[in-house]
Order: sequence, then C-alpha cells, then structure tokens
Amino acid sequence: MSRKITKILIANRGEIALRIIRACKELDITSVVIHSDADSEGSWVQKADKSVLLEGHPVQVYLDYENIIRVAKELKCSAIHPGYGFLSESADFARACDENGIIFIGPKAEHIELFGDKITSKNAMKEIGVPVLEGTTTPITDKKEAQKISQEIGFPVIIKAAFGGGGRGMRVVHEAKQFDSLFDAATSEAKKFFGNGDVFIEKFVSNPRHIEVQVIADKYGNVVHLGERDCSIQRRHQKVIEIAPSPSLNDDTRKELYRIAIRAMNRLGYENVGTIEFLLDENDNIYFIEMNTRLQVEHPVTEIITGVDIVQRMIQIAEGDKLHFLQEEIVFRGYAIEFRINAEDPLNNFMPSFGTIEKYLTPGGPGVRLDTSVYGGYSIPTNYDSMIGKLIVWALDWEGVVKKAKRALDEYYIEGLTTNIPFHKEIVCDESFQKGIFDTGFLDKRVEQYALLNAIAPTEDKRISSFFSKLMQKGLTSKKGDFI
Repeated sequence: MSRKITKILIANRGEIALRIIRACKELDITSVVIHSDADSEGSWVQKADKSVLLEGHPVQVYLDYENIIRVAKELKCSAIHPGYGFLSESADFARACDENGIIFIGPKAEHIELFGDKITSKNAMKEIGVPVLEGTTTPITDKKEAQKISQEIGFPVIIKAAFGGGGRGMRVVHEAKQFDSLFDAATSEAKKFFGNGDVFIEKFVSNPRHIEVQVIADKYGNVVHLGERDCSIQRRHQKVIEIAPSPSLNDDTRKELYRIAIRAMNRLGYENVGTIEFLLDENDNIYFIEMNTRLQVEHPVTEIITGVDIVQRMIQIAEGDKLHFLQEEIVFRGYAIEFRINAEDPLNNFMPSFGTIEKYLTPGGPGVRLDTSVYGGYSIPTNYDSMIGKLIVWALDWEGVVKKAKRALDEYYIEGLTTNIPFHKEIVCDESFQKGIFDTGFLDKRVEQYALLNAIAPTEDKRISSFFSKLMQKGLTSKKGDFI
C-alpha cells in the first residue's frame, strides 16, 4: 500500500543531512533536522525547513531514538531518514518507527537485524549459495577454543567483531604467538564500540581487492544493481578512496558479482537500498564479507556513473513506489572517484585536527562534485568523526578521471586546520594508482613510507607538495616510484 511522504525528519548531521535535505527539496517534501548544541552553526541546520535543538550529549542526541520519534510525532513527520552511521543500522529503531506509524526510510527491520549480525548473515548467505570465507559459524568467547579453531583453519586468520563493522574490533593474526594479545584487543574494542565483545574467526586473504555491489529493490520483488565500487584503498580497514566502476575488474568476474548480488536479494526478499561487500583474491575468487543495510558514504560515485539519485529512490520506495527503471535501462558511463576529506594530520599518525576553518577555497568545474557542509569560519566540533566532506570527480575514461582528480585536489584549499588533502594528492600521483592497480594493502605500504619521511624530516613544511619526490631525494624510492 502506498503512503505519501510529506515531511521527513533527518536523524543525522553534517554533509549527509544536507544531502537528504536537497533530495527532499527536489521532491517537494518538508525537511526537519534535529541537532545537538555543538551543531547549532551547521549549514544543514540553516538550510532545513525546520530545525530542532535537542539537549544532551552531542553524540547521544543522535542515538536516542525514543526522543527522536517523539519529536517526529510532535511535528507530524511522515517519515524518518537515518542517513548513515548513528541509528541507520538499528533494527530496534526501524521497528519503533513502524510501531509509531512513522515510515523508516530504509530496509525492513528483519534485514537490518540479519545483516547486523555478521555470523548469522554469513551463514544465511552461505545457505543460499553465496560463497563465503572459511571460518566459525558461531560467536567465539573462549580464547583457547578460538586459537584451536584458528590453527585448524590455518594462519593467517582475521578476528572480527560479530556485531559491528568499519574496521573496529578487527585484528589480523599471522602466527600463533600473536593470537592471545590480538584476540584480547579485538574483543575489548568490539565491546567498547558495539556494546558486545563477541567475535568470530575467518580465513584471512592477504591483500585482496574489496569490491561492493550497490543494489536497490522495491516491495514488489523488483531488484536491480547499480554496478560495483572498488573500495580497496583503505587505511586500517577504513575506506579512504572509492571508485566506480572498478578499473581492474574483468567482465566475467563483474557479471558474476552482479548475478550473486541480485540472486541473494531476490531470495531474501530485500527492500530499499543495500550494499553487498565482497573480497576478491588474486585468482578472482569471490567471497561475501558483509552487507550494509543503509545508504553508503560512497553512494555519490554510483549516482554519477548511472544518473540515479539513490536518496530520492530510497524515499520513493519507502512510500511504496515501484522502481522507475529496469536493469537494462541503467547505463554506466565513465569513471568516478570519491576522496574522503578528513580533518586529520597524515604526518602525525592521522590524528584528528579540529579547529576553525580560516580560509576555504573549493574546487569546481566540469565533472567535479563536492558533498560537504563546512564553510569558511566554521569550527569543526570535537565530538564526531573527522570527515568534513567528500570530493567526487568524473570523466569518461580512467586516465581522464585521474587528471580530473589532480586538478580538483590542487584547487581544494583549507586553512586553519590540517587535512588529508596533501596525502590524496600523493596517491593520485602514484604510478600504480594511475594504472588502476591496487588492493587493500596499497595504502598501508605507502603510509609507512609517509611516516618514515616524517621521522627523517620532522621539521619540513607539512603541506608537502610532492611526497614521492622527497622520498626519492631521501633514497627511499626509485625514479619510477617503486619503494626501495
């Protein structure tokens, strides 16, 4: 049954709140944002049709779903959009919205719950024929039992939080003597960030490619994919750069990924948007690792190469609308790259760098999109993560998009705090990146060299204009850019 959405409460902050506000305006839907006192000067607070200040801890404000639902009911909001992070993957929140007659803009609570449990979801996907990595099928709490299982699987193995993601509660164990300390670290971190220290063990694939498939489905059984994204460029299991489509994926493997994704979502009766994440080893063997039942941070690269507004489709599907297109009507055009712009210092172990933006010059021109909520004079709050924006570039071919990225990054200037923009500049100058050759180990190797340079020359200007040329001067790299 269709139900028209007329007013949406956005239970989030920053650039994603602003992104949803813009989708609402184009759909003639009234937007309402909640915000903490720390976010009172946020641009999204000013641009929403209505904003509501909620008292309390700056983070807890966005996690107290009972209070959020109370506000939504008082303001007669038809629906709530959770964005990403915070409550976006809370099955309890989705159920509470439904129980209170409010549309939750996202998947059904049962699917959020299923994929929120990494072990249960892995078992469910295996049952319907999706390939998974060898590992445990139940949570492991006993350290000795966990080590025994790991030895049976064979090192290296990876310890993962059963009820979390984003690289938290995750440790790679290369040999038995490391196991006890890394098991303790993983369970402790999982408990801290997810409230549950349960972990599971999985065979570790060294330096795979991390490829994800964007799916979108309506409640009438129609499922399509919007292509894949290559998220291999990561630091400590956290995505840094995302690319659509993958420049290194062969057509046969690509088609198989799509087939697996569509079949799985059909079998599960999935609804709304979701992202299925896979690892590919050096032989292009495919392994399911997890599914994100929400809007992804990196959704813009998919929007750019397909022309599909994913946020608007989420809203329309939540209303009960059918998909507006068939799979064969989706046309993939060119390449897009997203750079996560963080307020952090790459020369100080990527420590967060909070403060006031004193000067702000943004890139523009053909093929450049900037999703951000910051502005000159804005003070970055210390209560949230360090991402302050996403720079997205597009061109018809891979060589063109790399050149576009160089130009856009050169135009992007922020004064008053340290960002990772200079580090992104070095990545796009890397010979392997320019050839489209990278895996999940790509960035860690280069970060080590970046830190080494800082140790050798700690007094150098932190706005490094040519990192690899300085490495060459130090004798750490060849003229070709290969590390010695």
